[in-house]
Parts: sequence; structure tokens; C-alpha cells
Amino acid sequence: MRWPAGLSASAHPPAEFLDPLTDDALKSTPLTASHRALGGRMVAFAGYGMPVQYPAGILKEHLWTRAHAGAFDVSHMGPAFLELAERTGDGEVDHRAVATLVEPLVCGDIRGLKPGQLRYTLLLNVAGGMVDDLMIGRPAAPRRQGELYIVVNAGTKEGDFAALSAAAGRRARLVRADDRALIALQGPEAAGVLEAVIPGAAALSFMTFAALAFEGDDLIVSRSGYTGEDGFEILSPAPIAERLWNRLLGDARVAPVGLGARDSLRLEAGLPLYGHDADATTSPIEAGLAFAVSKRRSKAADFPGAERIAREQGGALSRLRVGLRILEGAPAREGAPIADQAGVVVGKVTSGGFSPSLNAPIAMGYIPPPLAEIGTRLSVIVRDKAQAAEVVPMPFVPHRYVRKPAA
Repeated sequence: MRWPAGLSASAHPPAEFLDPLTDDALKSTPLTASHRALGGRMVAFAGYGMPVQYPAGILKEHLWTRAHAGAFDVSHMGPAFLELAERTGDGEVDHRAVATLVEPLVCGDIRGLKPGQLRYTLLLNVAGGMVDDLMIGRPAAPRRQGELYIVVNAGTKEGDFAALSAAAGRRARLVRADDRALIALQGPEAAGVLEAVIPGAAALSFMTFAALAFEGDDLIVSRSGYTGEDGFEILSPAPIAERLWNRLLGDARVAPVGLGARDSLRLEAGLPLYGHDADATTSPIEAGLAFAVSKRRSKAADFPGAERIAREQGGALSRLRVGLRILEGAPAREGAPIADQAGVVVGKVTSGGFSPSLNAPIAMGYIPPPLAEIGTRLSVIVRDKAQAAEVVPMPFVPHRYVRKPAA
């Protein structure tokens, strides 16, 4: 593989992945032994021991995923199923009933999901701040109507699950599935690889999912991910996870990829990382996630913080998440101040690093809306030195999701 001029085969992991793996109380995933056998560098992350990189290094893993297919262990995430306690047998009635339980917590149109469809949505607090971002899906099978497939973030899953369970009360039960393996396969060759292992996977479209079989065992396969590439996430029973992982890695088009490259890939894709680019004070509008607020829900104003979000949709904003190209100097990491041309600090970087695809440093951060216009010249302060930067469109690297025409 050819490397951009000046790049080595490895890079320093982002700061959030630097905790040494010394705590015996850390949770493992069904694939932990496989990571160690592959020489994965294990670190503490969200209460789990996870591979931040393998011997090839973050840059190689990143570029391999952009060109071929990368396999990621994301079993630390929070998959679960919300199952209606009593069902009528009418799929539409039962779906509406279970959707009604979760909609008071989120700003997305869960009721309007079609069978087999996934939706990215946001858990909000009463002030309209983001508690978490998550995926909610409606199963395709008629016998599974009245259920929802939910995947929340690793660091917030205990609180998320508690909120969902409280909202469900006795009308539904939350069945956790975070004892299973969740494997992401991402990249332009992912569909070809997965179809050979799990027939039917390539027929899925972006943001759809289905129950599919692997060598006689049932899996949940979604065409989704957080790299900007076409790809899939596979929820697997723990006993077969290692066998599935090895089957994927047995294909010459697939390489194992750790959390370090997953972070640089999502940064290039302009995707926010909860806890860094968004938190409980951040609204969907500030974060550039207005698409996640459905028109029906916005009109009804029937979700937490709806008044604030309506004001911000009308333009009453004090900050916006933007993309920055660093024109000179070192990468600007999380927390670096952003200054206007007069040198006045106007915001801060929330994610930043070196883009292997662009061979340049990039960042995301929050600044006042008048400065958010594309092409605005700013600076980032790195080690007390101002470095020129420019507001640029996101994503930094184009998304390559596969959407199929509606039937």
C-alpha cells in the first residue's frame, strides 16, 4: 500500500484512548481473546478493554478501510430490544403502541418507521440537550411487530437503558443484548465480503436491517456504521462471535481495525462523537443534527426541549458545530481554542486530528453562527501558538452510503 508523503505506518492514538489497560475489573467482549491473538494494543475505554490498534498501525488501518474493508469490534455499545408486553396481532397497531412508549424521550419519528427500517435519533433532556444519540429500528418480520431494535452508546448505556425501561413501565420490557458481540464491517468492499458469509446482506439498503443466518445461527444485520463508508453492523450470539470474526478476517479484503482508526474515520466523515462533540448542554440544532428532529414531531412539539429547539430552528442560536481545515502547523486536538482574525477566542475544538485521506489536519468545533460561513478564516491555538484555519464543508471526505431506490 502506498502512503501519502511524510506519513509513517502508525500514529499516536487520540487522547481518549490512552488509558493503560491495568484494571482487572474492566469488561471484556466475546472477541477479546481474538484481539490479543492478533497483537491488538488493548486500552481501557467505556469500562471495557478494547483494541485501539493492531500491529499495522492506525494510519494503515484507516486507509485500508477507505480502500477495502475493515472489521471492528464494537461490542461495548448498547444493543437491546424493547418488546411490547401484550400484542394485538395487528402489526401496525402493535408498532404504534411500542413507538408511543419511546417517542416522549426522543425527537425522531419512531411511529413512522417502516418494517426493516432504522432511524438515527436523539435522547433529549428537558432543556433540549442531548443525553445520547442512538439507533432505533422496526423489525421486518410480521411476528416481531411490537418490538424495537435499539443501539445506544457505550458510555451512556446504563442511563439510557434505565430511561427506556422507566418509559416502558409494565407495557413493555427492555431486553439487553450487550452480552452479545457487535461487529462492524466497513468499506467499499464490505458488501461483497459479507454477502459471501451471510447471504442476503448485500440486498439491504442504508439504514435498514434484517434477521439473517450465518451457518445456521440467527444474526441481526444492519447496513449502517459510523465511518462514512458503506458498511454493516452485525449483532451475533457470543458463542459464535469468534467464528464469524475469523470468517470475515479470512477474506483477503478484510483487515482488523481498532478504535483509533474508527475515530479518525468518523472525524473525516464529519460525524459527532457523543461526550466530545455533543453533551447534555448541546441541542441537535447546535450540533448540526437538525435532520434528526422529524417534521411531525417538530410540528407537534411533543418531545423534551421542543420550545428551545423551535427557537433555534428559527435562528436563535449562539453556536454551531463546524468543520475546520487547519492550514498550517500541528493538528488541533479537543479543547484547543478557536479565535477570530482579531485574535479573540470565539469557541473551541471538540474533535481534531490528522486526516490520512486528505494528508492534512482537520477539526470540528463550536463557534458563533456569524463566523460559521464556509470560507471564513479563523485560527486555532495549539501550544499557545495561533495557526491559520478555515471553515470548510462537512463531511471532510464524502459519504459512500448505498441507498437503493424505493420499491
